[in-house]
Amino acid sequence: MANIITTFRILLSIALWFFPAFSQAFYVLYIAGGISDMIDGAVARKTGTVSKLGSRLDTIADIVFTAVCLIKLLPILNIPIWLYIWIAVIAFIKTSNIAAGYIRQKEFISVHSAMNKVTGGLLFVFPLTLTWIDLRYSAAVVCAVATTAAVYEGYLIYTGRTA
Repeated sequence: MANIITTFRILLSIALWFFPAFSQAFYVLYIAGGISDMIDGAVARKTGTVSKLGSRLDTIADIVFTAVCLIKLLPILNIPIWLYIWIAVIAFIKTSNIAAGYIRQKEFISVHSAMNKVTGGLLFVFPLTLTWIDLRYSAAVVCAVATTAAVYEGYLIYTGRTA
């Protein structure tokens, strides 16, 4: 059941692609995707169906959801260059972590740390706050937490504490 919920999030993410950012349909799909992200892991734990496949599928769903949102939102937001650079640095760290995990452990490693969950929560709330919090301030908070989470993720991979 949990993998079905996660797969549903991937489909919701793809559907987001076809609706204008900040439209009612966009928000409905966006919030449904966020809710599915919150419950798939809980369902897996509750039903005793936690698996490596589910963890990998969750990571893929997170990447697809984030990529679609970035593709939809970045072109319409007035984002300062320093923020683009910071996002690129975070992406580089995360990509390096994936490569390092594969090199060190000979498999794709998914780290579901508390810091990554906090980052995910902040990223989810971020577009919902753009009408009442200046993008520069909210993005700086999200990026600071995301950077910390990415560095911590690298530490966990490097020390082999990902299990």
